[in-house]
Amino acid sequence: MIRNARPEDVAGILAMVRELAAYEKALEQVKATEEQLREALFGTPAAAHALIAEEDGQAVGYALWFPTFSTWTGTRGLHLEDLYVRPTARGAGHGKQLLSALAAVCVREGYERFEWWVLDWNTPAIGVYESLGAEFLDEWRICRLTGERLEELAGGV
Repeated sequence: MIRNARPEDVAGILAMVRELAAYEKALEQVKATEEQLREALFGTPAAAHALIAEEDGQAVGYALWFPTFSTWTGTRGLHLEDLYVRPTARGAGHGKQLLSALAAVCVREGYERFEWWVLDWNTPAIGVYESLGAEFLDEWRICRLTGERLEELAGGV
């Protein structure tokens, strides 16, 4: 079963964020708190949205997303920030169900793009995405500024 996240899911979502970060060998980078996540998902306005995959009443996965905008299409899109299914629940279709639910959001809302990132070594995920017909944009590079570099650039204004 796939459902919208509720405020009482925040602790479980954050636990799964940490599990995902550990899988991606980046646990030390998780700084988010329950309060921050609660505000992001349920504040006014919400910064992001989440879906929960449940099995026997237990959360076994989540998808966290937020809308984007394309000047080229003149429409909103959907950026999937996190997709995670706990190892004990993998192979049961939860990930595909979460992706299908997000695709339905796109269709319902008129979003023309559904985009996400995947680590180049995550071959199980890449295989799933390829089987769904996802297009890989190899010519695009992700750019990021944080910490001192972000502050240095901001100081130039």
